[in-house]
Amino acid sequence: MPVREHQGRHYAIQFGYSLHDDAWHVELSEAGPAPAEWAGNPAAVSHLPGAAFLIAVIPDEDPELEPTVHLYGDNERAVPYEIMRWFMEHVTEEVERCRAAFEQGGPEAVT
Repeated sequence: MPVREHQGRHYAIQFGYSLHDDAWHVELSEAGPAPAEWAGNPAAVSHLPGAAFLIAVIPDEDPELEPTVHLYGDNERAVPYEIMRWFMEHVTEEVERCRAAFEQGGPEAVT
């Protein structure tokens, strides 16, 4: 799970597959500190993701379907430009990965 700090706030990106959408999701959220008791564990992460407020949906069953970005949340939120670029770089990599896999072996190759 990539985590990035920007002006004192931490942001996290998570990747997952949605069977309902037949698509990969790339999710952006603010990240909060991990529990203090994890500090001594070298394998522990320093921050945990919060609720996703920006989700890219990347269909992998049909290369003709266009990826989309969905905004979630109750409140207005400003996303810093550098964080948006970082998120979209991950989205672009995932789109390219899915399309390349589809071209090599069809939908079953996109995992």
